[in-house]
Amino acid sequence: MMGDTATQEASVAKTIDTSKRVLDIRNLYVWYKTHRGHAKVVNGVDFHINAAEKVGLVGESGCGKTTLMKMVLQVLDPKSIHVPEGEIFLKGHDVLQLDAATLQEKRRKDVSMISQEPMAALNPVFTIGAQMRDIIKYSGSFSNARKKDLNNMVTSAIGDVMISDPSRILNAYPHQLSGGMRQRICIAMSLLTPRDLLIADEPGTALDVTIQDQIHRLLRALVDEKGRSLVMITHSFGVARELVDRIYVMYAGEIIESAKTKDLFRNPCHPYTSGLLSCVPRLSGGGLSTGIYGYVPDYINPPAGCRFSLRCSKAMEKCFNEKPKMAEVEDEHTVSCFLYQNEKNDKTGNDEGR
Repeated sequence: MMGDTATQEASVAKTIDTSKRVLDIRNLYVWYKTHRGHAKVVNGVDFHINAAEKVGLVGESGCGKTTLMKMVLQVLDPKSIHVPEGEIFLKGHDVLQLDAATLQEKRRKDVSMISQEPMAALNPVFTIGAQMRDIIKYSGSFSNARKKDLNNMVTSAIGDVMISDPSRILNAYPHQLSGGMRQRICIAMSLLTPRDLLIADEPGTALDVTIQDQIHRLLRALVDEKGRSLVMITHSFGVARELVDRIYVMYAGEIIESAKTKDLFRNPCHPYTSGLLSCVPRLSGGGLSTGIYGYVPDYINPPAGCRFSLRCSKAMEKCFNEKPKMAEVEDEHTVSCFLYQNEKNDKTGNDEGR
């Protein structure tokens, strides 16, 4: 009986804990099936975002950022992946355990995603207006709205993203718009309905620098105005610094450092984080930026210990054989590195130090 009570209490505590967060990913592993074996692309990741919080997921191309967020949406082909362990709580519900109908409902009401390539997200055979009206109707929140009301909502959304002449845009097809206009339309679509979580997958990548900046500032302003939570996927620390409150640094499928944005720039701890920051050109001078020696490890046969060990100038013997746990170096600043681990700051639980 005592065991049953303890189990019930643990279950209640777990529910309360997860319900405080819009998204809570715990100890997630995602392996892609290949002809050579399993590619271990996401390796024991813990990640969370609170209500109305803006979080950056930063790392070089191929580190698993997009895979991680696509797992939240459950849009990866289940035949091509294997998930040996992990939980993904979206507003308190583990999406990995939901049936197809409930999962579709959660996606429709709770989360939206902005792709880095808007032409892949927009249907080329329908006008912008038709696609935006369908999003509103499909959400279920305004299923009884009249066509006039739908048009007013769509026109208002077009105005929110600073596009003039909305009537022309609504009657246009995607190929008739510039890249910057298409990306603004994708942002407007993602904010049309009251979803709590917005995932932006490098929305400015395909655009020139000046348009990128406009898109990023617009996105930040709209997210703040509507009180949404934002996950910004990017390889640029500059973008993250301007847009988000907190940053997760990802390397080869693992979160290796997490901190408030100002703390990460003030005190980067992991050698990989320091290396990435040293690659950023400085307009104030100080010499040429430096790179990081070596290559990302093979995901099919990754190192037994720290995945950055083969490229790290500070690697010790145990770095090649043991995976370091998360250690707290200051308030809300954790790092997965043996340089910072001791009995005082070692974080062994999934929820500790987060």
